[in-house]
Amino acid sequence: MAIRNIVQLGDPILTKASRPVKNFDDRLAQLLDDMRDTLKKADGAGLAAVQVGVLRRVCIVDAGGETLELVNPEILKQEGEQVEEEGCLSLPGKQGKTRRPALVDIRAQDRAGKWHIHRGEGVKARAFCHEIDHLDGILFTQRVIN
Repeated sequence: MAIRNIVQLGDPILTKASRPVKNFDDRLAQLLDDMRDTLKKADGAGLAAVQVGVLRRVCIVDAGGETLELVNPEILKQEGEQVEEEGCLSLPGKQGKTRRPALVDIRAQDRAGKWHIHRGEGVKARAFCHEIDHLDGILFTQRVIN
């Protein structure tokens, strides 16, 4: 396992859409392990593969004491609304209020390719949306409200 460099604002890769994962192999497992180590060192709530320079639909979310590995995640359902301050490991020192759903159901594969349904409320819902936005080339600053 290794700590990877986190791509910073200004790198054009952050605005590109990530490609779906098709191969559930040792390379994917290594990426997920490295992302977990990188997120832990950075003390963040989530990390998308694009933030470590890999354009694949992979992210991890660490909210509520568990780390979820999300491969090819899709939002199935959104309910309610929350307006909170948000930040990003790729934009250190920048924060802004965003409007996100209060509850989100997502579907994602694990490192072996098996599909799972995950529900997020509060911070976890915000993290799911934030990381999936990264996979679509969207930064939280594009969602900041006045």
